[in-house]
Amino acid sequence: MLLFLFAVAVLAGAMNSVAGGGSFLALPALFFAGATPIVANATSTAVLWPGSLSSLIAYRHELAATPGKWLLLLTAVSLAGGFAGAVLLVRTSDTSFMRLLPWLMLVAAVTFTFGGRLRRARPALAAASAAPPDRIMLVCVLQFVLSIYGGYFGGGMGFMMLAAFSLAGMVHIHEMNALKTLLGVAINGLALLTFVVSGTVAWRFAAVMIAGSIVGGYSGAALARTIDPRWIRVLVIVIGWTMTIYFFVR
Repeated sequence: MLLFLFAVAVLAGAMNSVAGGGSFLALPALFFAGATPIVANATSTAVLWPGSLSSLIAYRHELAATPGKWLLLLTAVSLAGGFAGAVLLVRTSDTSFMRLLPWLMLVAAVTFTFGGRLRRARPALAAASAAPPDRIMLVCVLQFVLSIYGGYFGGGMGFMMLAAFSLAGMVHIHEMNALKTLLGVAINGLALLTFVVSGTVAWRFAAVMIAGSIVGGYSGAALARTIDPRWIRVLVIVIGWTMTIYFFVR
């Protein structure tokens, strides 16, 4: 079983580094291993967070281009929302979470499938530093809501954040990805701390899967140089919709 979880984590880490959507694999694998729903969701966060942290390091130069006031404001909003979502999760019963899970998976699958189109459809208005105050406040409100969702579940959160950033006029995709990665690390990091303190993480599964996700993240970065990421994205979409349908009919 541990070998199976390691292999799944390798694939999930590779998917996250290339196209995202690693939770579509990690969460069902933890269910299969016998983890209860809340524990599986918390453990999935623990498994995938180190890969996000390594991606943040890689994006450090692009992140420097984002105005400091944006970084501080959105990070603070993300920490607050991520903590709220994590607390909400640990206070949710397994039965209630399983009722919500198909709908959460559906939101994640729809966002992953169509999020890029939504982002591209937004007009490019200005640089982030020149965004009008009302746009900044709108993005902060959206980011807080998305952070609660991220702390609670998180699938498809990255694409939702990219769409929100485009509302403020951000136009440089690498800078947007850098900011998205920073806020994702903040949201999931505080959520993970909450899960650890509450004893919600199954470390017997998490330890081997964390190692696998690191291996997969590194391998995925190398893979991205040789394979068109669009094919990986198609694979993630197929897996995501398959898992969504499964949880609706089970």
